[in-house]
Amino acid sequence: MKLTTEQITAVKARGFLRNRGTDLFSGRIVAPGTVFTAENFIDMSYIAEHFGNGKLICTSRLAVEIPGIPFEKIEEAEAYANAHNLRFGGTGAKVRPVTACKGTTCVFGNFDTQALAAEIHEKYYLGWNDVKLPHKFKIGIGGCPNSCMKPSLNDFGVEGHKVPKFDSELCRGCKVCAVEKACPMKAAHVENGKLHIDRSVCLSCGVCTGKCPFKAVAHESETLYRIYIGGTWGKHTRMGSPLSRFATKEEILPILEKTMLWFKENGLPKERLGKAIDRIGLEKAEAEILGDEILSRKEEILAK
Repeated sequence: MKLTTEQITAVKARGFLRNRGTDLFSGRIVAPGTVFTAENFIDMSYIAEHFGNGKLICTSRLAVEIPGIPFEKIEEAEAYANAHNLRFGGTGAKVRPVTACKGTTCVFGNFDTQALAAEIHEKYYLGWNDVKLPHKFKIGIGGCPNSCMKPSLNDFGVEGHKVPKFDSELCRGCKVCAVEKACPMKAAHVENGKLHIDRSVCLSCGVCTGKCPFKAVAHESETLYRIYIGGTWGKHTRMGSPLSRFATKEEILPILEKTMLWFKENGLPKERLGKAIDRIGLEKAEAEILGDEILSRKEEILAK
């Protein structure tokens, strides 16, 4: 059976991408919040063995692709996946699968990255599944400025920072300062018997928090979030623009929603968010994204 362009396009929208030079397809299964369970892998192995070519391939966005699925077996593979709490998808001009680093368990992680990814997955990847955007919209979540997940190269990036909370009254000016020794940026130094932190150099990475035995830099230092918008990677690279201030945890999802509403309203067809920002201006885009006026037009914008 010769496949039509319409058939290939239709299954691509459901997460099945044609394997080059064949009439076979790779089905992409998306993890809620980037985390699969052991049972999920057992079920995906069954799909690979019975519908595909027996292989499981992890994608760069933490999904799993099962290659070698014949066109006539796609619906059967979907039915099996749905019955076992798995979901094919991850393509199209809409919110793409959320990615997150292992900040949840990493010693450098400043917050629970996978929990945030799961929340965004539920509210926007699934909740906005039928919302068409001008182009794909990628979301990356990083637990610290080590940037393993490259938040700044996503349309919307979240990066956790722990802003050092320094109490000079508790500082004893130790000759070997644990905070100064721990700082990877050399932003901390003892001068005239007191610790000084150069905020123009400090990345608020969180490495120094809790290191001072006298609690001059408290372990309870506040976690805040750097938000990047408009990042892309590939043929046309654009570093994401950092918003002019840190965000609190409570602000992340509202800012994300306003960014996507702004993109839907202002982006041209097949134009990435970063291109739209450059065309209209970062200052104007940020003012609307950090303001609340756009939310009053949410239903109108989504209805377009």
